[in-house]
Amino acid sequence: MQQDDHMSSLKTDLLKTSGTFNVLVGVTGSVAALKLPLLVSQLLELSGVDVRVVTTEHAKHFYNSAEVSVKIYSDEDEWELWKQRSDPVLHIELRRWADLLVIAPLDANSLGKIASGICDNLLTCVVRAWDTSRPLLFCPAMNTAMWLHPITAQQVSRLKEFGYVEIPCVAKKLVCGDEGKGAMAEVSTIVSLVKEYLQKPDESSLEA
Repeated sequence: MQQDDHMSSLKTDLLKTSGTFNVLVGVTGSVAALKLPLLVSQLLELSGVDVRVVTTEHAKHFYNSAEVSVKIYSDEDEWELWKQRSDPVLHIELRRWADLLVIAPLDANSLGKIASGICDNLLTCVVRAWDTSRPLLFCPAMNTAMWLHPITAQQVSRLKEFGYVEIPCVAKKLVCGDEGKGAMAEVSTIVSLVKEYLQKPDESSLEA
């Protein structure tokens, strides 16, 4: 009975609505994840936008889920939903639902996983299954020393080769006390770039 409830909830929550632009926010284990509630609230202010969140387990340490006004999906949901062959696969359902995926923040660990094709949690499985005709934006966030490691530039370049769009990190004083590049882009910057991808009205229908 509980499984049926989960299925029903999933179908209702991930029902695509005509005229709605669906934004999936991925959040990973950087301290910048504490900005998740603000990011979600500002995305929801965009006309015609709906939002869902996919979180890694480590990201949960940095934000209060009670402050996030939309459904947050995690690894536990993936495994609770699938019991037999006819059951939906959550990471596939999420990639079908979403018109755009923005990973904010993308920590060093998840950056390395995605660059290497590793898919060992719900978020990285969504990325591995992502329809590359749809936009995927990523916002790196890490300590300055980690950002300056030579492999970081290689991995960011690899994601760009996949067709993903980088929203560059910025230089500032980090929470750890270090000062330099590695902080996640400002929420306002991220929202502005997402806004650029919103579907515009069909010009031919306007002419008619």
